Amino acid sequence: MLGDATSVALHTALSGLSMRQRVTANNIANVETPNFHASKVSFEDALNQAIANGDNPSDVAPSVLSSLEPTREDGNNVNIDEETLSSVNTNLRYQTALRAMDSKFGLLSTVIKGSGA
Repeated sequence: MLGDATSVALHTALSGLSMRQRVTANNIANVETPNFHASKVSFEDALNQAIANGDNPSDVAPSVLSSLEPTREDGNNVNIDEETLSSVNTNLRYQTALRAMDSKFGLLSTVIKGSGA
């Protein structure tokens, strides 16, 4: 059960979301750093495609790309509004994936304990 496609996909999603949160935090921390270019994390499309094709979701690795936001006069392209929204969105997705994983473990626990009858 721990190696089933759903658990592996959830683990992969949690890893990607964790990386996105670190990258977003780094972007926010450097909002005033001259010539700093923000980064973005991408993995959802690759994960969806792996699941749809029946491939192993654990083979999906998040990719870190440079943001295409325009730069300000100081050469920095961090958009604080976009980063804040990304942080909130990522946190909500992470919590949802954790709840799904928790439900999987709860089901496993129930099966191991038996019905008690």
